[in-house]
Amino acid sequence: MTDLIFAEKDLVQSLKAYIQEEESKLSKIKSWAEKMESVTVKATSDPEGYLAHPVNAYKLVKRLNTEWQELENLVLEDATKGFIANLTIQRQFFPSEEDETGAAKALMRLQDTYKLDPETISKGEFPGTKYRSVLTVDDCFGMGKTAYNDGDYYHTVLWMQQALKQHDDGEETLVTKAEILDYLSYAIFQLGDIRRAMELTRRLISLDPHHERASSNMRYFEKLLENEKEAKPFNESSDTVEATTNGGIYERPQDYLPEREIYEALCRGEGVKMTPRRQKRLFCRYHNGNQNPHLLIAPFKEEDEWDSPHIVRYYDVLSDEEIEKIKELAKPKLARATVRDPKTGVLTVANYRVSKSSWLEEDDDLVVAKVNHRMEHITGLTTKTAELLQVANYGMGGQYEPHFDFSRRPFDSSLKTEGNRLATFLNYMSDVEAGGATVFPDFGAAIWPKKGTAVFWYNLFRSGEGDYRTRHAACPVLVGCKWVSNKWFHERGNEFLRPCGTTEVD
Repeated sequence: MTDLIFAEKDLVQSLKAYIQEEESKLSKIKSWAEKMESVTVKATSDPEGYLAHPVNAYKLVKRLNTEWQELENLVLEDATKGFIANLTIQRQFFPSEEDETGAAKALMRLQDTYKLDPETISKGEFPGTKYRSVLTVDDCFGMGKTAYNDGDYYHTVLWMQQALKQHDDGEETLVTKAEILDYLSYAIFQLGDIRRAMELTRRLISLDPHHERASSNMRYFEKLLENEKEAKPFNESSDTVEATTNGGIYERPQDYLPEREIYEALCRGEGVKMTPRRQKRLFCRYHNGNQNPHLLIAPFKEEDEWDSPHIVRYYDVLSDEEIEKIKELAKPKLARATVRDPKTGVLTVANYRVSKSSWLEEDDDLVVAKVNHRMEHITGLTTKTAELLQVANYGMGGQYEPHFDFSRRPFDSSLKTEGNRLATFLNYMSDVEAGGATVFPDFGAAIWPKKGTAVFWYNLFRSGEGDYRTRHAACPVLVGCKWVSNKWFHERGNEFLRPCGTTEVD
């Protein structure tokens, strides 16, 4: 997205040049008008006497025939051409409506994962930020509309309430209170709070008595409430409504992810199951890849991140120069990351994986081959059957919800030739100001990005069975930008480098 910042800067400079040109043109026209005003005042005071002078007569003819034509050409001169041409060129790189919707959903994702209320986001109060940026009433209204159009009434209510609050506080805006109340009252009705929906609809009618939907909605709400009272005893109905309303605070709906609460808590640094007993089993050491000749003189620093399953972190795996080169190679190839549809096996984009990725081959640059060999030396596994180096960029709200790296689908073609994904080697190529952890909900681990380091774990037991404990996630990036690269090692070629165990879970 940094390219968009420079594109916008270029447009601002182009706009300023256009304004300067228009101001110059207006200055010339104004000067001409002032000169003509003094001439016409003198001429109209005594027309015959004025024209009696032959020079005045000549100049009048000349002005009307030539100079007014020149002025007409000046007025008709189109100073917008340069700016419009530049805008047209830049527009092809502008975000689309889909991108704007995605950005709004990303903010809502951060809101849910990190338990941020709309007012905190609206005020731009994020941890670790250098700059402060606020959301206006129009921005909050736009967030609410995005949620509404997606059928997400929970977030519609949150953002329309924030828009209404800022409007009530006197903030200037083009959005009317009636527009906000229209969306808010209906969304609250969809959440089942009929009484509050009626209260807001009454307020809407008081502001706009001729509103198309408000009166009919009010009659519909009253009928529903009347039917509800007839169906239930009064005291039971009253308790139900009171519990539903809860002061305008509504529960977030359940979704498709069973471990949602655990996953998001780990992203916030909560619920990490690192006990003192477990901590005592974790060590730091120098790692030479089982006496690998390449690492005997310069072994890597290895640190245990978790005991079972065993997850380790290696330090100083990538230099700053290598990271920048890999990013430079990856950027032109970046595209929305895809996942394999579990039913069809076809690669497709999904809301639970929001990032851009690309794949680098050793032929792309010497640094790719160098990094591949380094991972091979550290792990003791072969890269001959490994996948290409994948580079991923997680921008605002970028995430990958809980998933397995190994395949559980028998129709995967790679299983027959390279075998399953044996292990994952994940390079962190940036620090992240807030968020962006790699978490394992099954056993409560959270690993935070550190630039230049890498983490490694096995996805399969020695028997070849999948280790379901390794289900993991990339938490949404709250502040900053996260770059990673990873190598997936496959079973084939590693049969003797990591031999089978004697039991299913060795």
